[in-house]
Amino acid sequence: MYDMPDAIRVEAEGPLRIITLNRPEQLNAVDDELHHGLATLWPRLSADRGARVAVLTGAGKAFSAGGDFTYLNELRQDADLRAKTIADGRDIVLGMTRCRVPVVTAVNGPAVGLGCSLVSLSDIVYMAETAHLADPHVQVGLVAADGGPLTWPLHTSLLLAKEYAITGARITPDRAREMGLVNHVVADPLTEALACAKKILELPQQAVESTKRILNTHLERAVLATLDYALSQENQSFQNEDFAAIVTRLTAKKG
Repeated sequence: MYDMPDAIRVEAEGPLRIITLNRPEQLNAVDDELHHGLATLWPRLSADRGARVAVLTGAGKAFSAGGDFTYLNELRQDADLRAKTIADGRDIVLGMTRCRVPVVTAVNGPAVGLGCSLVSLSDIVYMAETAHLADPHVQVGLVAADGGPLTWPLHTSLLLAKEYAITGARITPDRAREMGLVNHVVADPLTEALACAKKILELPQQAVESTKRILNTHLERAVLATLDYALSQENQSFQNEDFAAIVTRLTAKKG
């Protein structure tokens, strides 16, 4: 559906849309195809008048392992790709923030980098007992323009947001729930997310969507206050020596 790339699978079950990040062999790490697909997904979901709720998850063992190292190395060297990626990043954040359809996310495995951002932009989150969250942008020399610093201060304390955004430390499931970054820690997040979505389908549609919009108005205001500065600084960090040294080392290690 929605003319998505292979890296994103969208299935319809009546008014339910099941969205799966679909690069399982790469632990759903983000490349240009997946990143651009996510930028176009949310407005298409909003425009789908048959859709009333969506469940977001990852194929295989991970929700998303963060940025693909090859993609990150390409971003370091290709100014046009960087410009596209920065624009797509803005579209992902605002598209998800403004999405008409409630998004229930099943964090089936590690949610790192952009994966962690997708979790923080969701409406209800079920997290596997074996998963973790992490936003390691700073650890690889990048500004987290689409990550924790944009949204975490609305979910948790500013001090905790600073700690985990700056250090990139892993957040365990129980800690994530304690901090307010996820709603529930469960053995089978996809089953629980689907059950939640079906309960939402039983509720009056206009009331659900308008209530989501009221709540996300707070999120949108916070995002708009910081997003453009964040993106400009991320663009700059793609070009600095720290990022070049780190991503070159990581790419060589992967190879």
